[in-house]
Amino acid sequence: MPEEILFESEQQLDRDAVASYLRTIADRLEGGDPVSLESGADSLSVTVPPTVEFEVKVEREGPADGPTDLGFELEMEWDENASGERDERSGGLSIE
Repeated sequence: MPEEILFESEQQLDRDAVASYLRTIADRLEGGDPVSLESGADSLSVTVPPTVEFEVKVEREGPADGPTDLGFELEMEWDENASGERDERSGGLSIE
């Protein structure tokens, strides 16, 4: 199935601003509340189910002999029609 981007925003921010966004998202997730996103004329509200596939990735991008960028990505994914049952196949994650 092809990917359909429903909302996207990219901007330069300082660490404190990123931490504030992450705290807001964490609070909404913990409360079971929708996460509402808005950037310019674009907006989207999404309700995250109780169980999701959670991916953490750190990657280096760029040529081996030139300047590189490091990326730290957090992603949640779920089947829109899933029952919300937990998948126990993956190992645990520790974030400190």
